[in-house]
Amino acid sequence: MDIEQFRKAGYQAIDRICEYYYSLHNRPVISKVEPGYLKEHIPLTAPEEGEDFQVIADDFQKFIVPGLTHWQHPSFFGYFPTACTFEGMIADLYATSACNPGFNWSSSPASTELEALVMDWACQLLGLSPEFLNSSGVGGGAIQNTASDSALIAAVAARSLYQRNYPEVSLQDLVIYTTTQTHSLGVKAGLVLGLSVHVLEVKAEDQFSLRGETLQAALHEDEKLGKRPFILIATVGTTSSGAIDNLPEIQQIAKNYPSLWVHVDAAWAGVALSCPENRERCHLNTINEFADSFCTNFHKWGLVNFDASTLWVRDRKHLTDALDVTPPFLRTKHGDAGTVIDYRNWHLALGRRFRSLKLWFVLRSFGAEGFRNYIRKASPLSISLNQVFADFVTKSETLSLVTPPSLALTVFRLDPKPKSLDQPPLSLESLNNLNRLFYGRISARNDILLTQTVLNGVHCIRFAVGAARTEAPHIQQACDLLCKEADLTLEAWEQTTLDEGKPSVSSI
Repeated sequence: MDIEQFRKAGYQAIDRICEYYYSLHNRPVISKVEPGYLKEHIPLTAPEEGEDFQVIADDFQKFIVPGLTHWQHPSFFGYFPTACTFEGMIADLYATSACNPGFNWSSSPASTELEALVMDWACQLLGLSPEFLNSSGVGGGAIQNTASDSALIAAVAARSLYQRNYPEVSLQDLVIYTTTQTHSLGVKAGLVLGLSVHVLEVKAEDQFSLRGETLQAALHEDEKLGKRPFILIATVGTTSSGAIDNLPEIQQIAKNYPSLWVHVDAAWAGVALSCPENRERCHLNTINEFADSFCTNFHKWGLVNFDASTLWVRDRKHLTDALDVTPPFLRTKHGDAGTVIDYRNWHLALGRRFRSLKLWFVLRSFGAEGFRNYIRKASPLSISLNQVFADFVTKSETLSLVTPPSLALTVFRLDPKPKSLDQPPLSLESLNNLNRLFYGRISARNDILLTQTVLNGVHCIRFAVGAARTEAPHIQQACDLLCKEADLTLEAWEQTTLDEGKPSVSSI
């Protein structure tokens, strides 16, 4: 492909992307292809001779698009929001055209320097302490692939620091702390590093938040066993329930354990800190006072196309001491002099993409206030889409909240009210079975997507708002659809229990 052929193909690609987004609301949310479908259309070996590019582009439309789940669809309420702005797309195109690995300053000065600057922009936007700024010369931030990578990197840095301070301690005795609500990234870090993971229990009455007394009890327990907890992965906005760990209480306990690194994972909820009204709820002051590292994903709720996980550390030396490997061919005069950042020492890989360009384009295009307004659209602290849905659940005769709504996430379940005061409610087992049936009906549809979870034995359903194209009518459509499916689920449950001779909903 020469330059002019590229120009023509690029025009067509942009046109097709535009048509995709124009028609997105009319498409099914969920792909209905069956596993292995693509093998029926694509050969199992690469072609010997090159093919015409138009054929390749057309095959993308015919075979790939039908296999997509449309995360930007206005009726996508599953997992978490994923940003996909046109500003980010253009930035990604420019970044791809530059195509440099960015492993040190000399390999591409613009890549390194822009990342250092926009990470400071993002730090200030979120209200993080100046100690986390790259310009501080002590702390700083870098863009990682995902929050899982960020947690793993924090664990590597924490382990290295602990080993330097306590060289006599065996790796077998080191312990990572997570909770039952922590993302799988905590357990995965343990698997990758070959370290033990202690999963702390959290309670529904605490809104699934880690409390100080739970942490203290675990520390005492592990001390008696000769174990050495060296990192706690605390969470602001867990994936499963939206829980926010009680960081002020954790801080009080951590004061007595200065060797315990505290990493705050705020993967999807952290960008809400851009709005001052969310900061107290998310314990920003406490994060600024004592967290050793903080992560949030701008590629989730933060308008920046995947991938853009932002990780800040209070002391960059802890990171670079753990990850700095500099063979002769990577040494430069600027690096040796310490006058530049070499970002390869801030993450696990050597090369890295020019991701800062996306964050730069988006923050400049939206501006800080535009970014905050976007977050507020889905935040329950103002006139919000998520609060509209939560209010609908609260008023429903058949649905109920499992835990209070958290920012852009509501967790609920089908929970029919007894017909009279002397009728007992359904048992937990029956309610769980009822909700499995309910979710089965919802997930069988292709015009909406929600995801399920289990909170301390309670089977429930997650409703996550955040797609840029979701508006109030889409929330109302979802409410109407869930009402319909709830009624049909109860009818099916009623018939099944009657056929089996068990007490039905209407008789309980």
